[in-house]
Amino acid sequence: MLATWFGVAPAHGAETGRWSKAQAHAWYMQQRWIVGSNYVPADAINELEMWQADSFDPKRIDLELGWAQKMGMNTMRVFLHDLLWKQDPEGFKQRIRTFLTIAHKHGIKPIFVLFDSCWDPQPKLGPQHPPIPGVHNSGWVQSPGVAMTDPAQYPRFEAYVKDIVGTFAHDKRILAWDVWNEPDNPGGGDYDAQEPKHKFDLVAKLLPQVFAWARSQHPDQPLTSGVWHDPDWSKLDKLNAVERTQLTQSDIITFHSYDWPETFARRVQQLAVYGRPMICTEYMARSAGSTIDGILPLAKKLDVGMVNWGFVKGKTQTDLPWNSWQRPYTLQPPTIWFHDLLRKDGTPYRQREIDIIHDLATSPRGVVPAAALMLPVRLDHPG
Repeated sequence: MLATWFGVAPAHGAETGRWSKAQAHAWYMQQRWIVGSNYVPADAINELEMWQADSFDPKRIDLELGWAQKMGMNTMRVFLHDLLWKQDPEGFKQRIRTFLTIAHKHGIKPIFVLFDSCWDPQPKLGPQHPPIPGVHNSGWVQSPGVAMTDPAQYPRFEAYVKDIVGTFAHDKRILAWDVWNEPDNPGGGDYDAQEPKHKFDLVAKLLPQVFAWARSQHPDQPLTSGVWHDPDWSKLDKLNAVERTQLTQSDIITFHSYDWPETFARRVQQLAVYGRPMICTEYMARSAGSTIDGILPLAKKLDVGMVNWGFVKGKTQTDLPWNSWQRPYTLQPPTIWFHDLLRKDGTPYRQREIDIIHDLATSPRGVVPAAALMLPVRLDHPG
């Protein structure tokens, strides 16, 4: 449908064991229009604090997912971690089951993320440090991070993927598996000295294996990993090895775009050549031009699923911009929030955004209500 809309023909290539395009579209049409947030509770600084037994907070999760349900959201993108499985596989899986019970109660099907290459490459279990004042995502941790430099760890990575995906392979409460978030991200923040040497080469070798491990469990849910760099994504032969794996191994196409609407539309057009359903699994950076008002109605028209970053302002401090790593906002907050939709008490940062999400989420597939496009304006001219 998207390829036709943009006037381009789908590319043809080897399917390498993944879902056919027909299977992917059949799955997609069984879903409501996909809309949600990347999710970590307000009282957790990262995925470890969210999931560890001592800090896992079902009551808070239930409260926050109730807010998501009211605004019409039907998914949350949720990060897991290999160390949680290493620490206590059965306990971790039981907490996932608890989360799924809560999410299902609120009509939300999560996208689970297995690995992540962003921020701190040296994750450690146990109590997590408090947020660094004025700094965006100051406690987020990678998975596996520096552990990927040790081939002796690979059997553990494989066991983690196969056990988690295998355990929940036929669970209808799960929307999809995002096998690795921004795999070739250099990390970010001030962690350069701690990053694994030759990280790109390590990831390029590991990512196809992660897809294969997950696929060996024959999940009913699609596998994906989202492209996020700036090149023309339609030209597969011009992309790096990681991007080529992402685009040729994913059952459905996912991508990240924190750009202006015209750039977002161009990204969708580039990815339309692959002839598969699309979900933008990260967007919304208000001061960078990516907003609910500008992006979400466009995505609904194009039938692209949308998952913004993030949901509730909390210990991740993602209301602060990326450049807070260089210039911490310790004296005063930014003029506008960067990410996040709600304050910790559930009140909206901006009610208009919540109204747009609700109007789009509750209208039929492909329909963009007029109320989601602009505010009604009355101009009283002097006589």
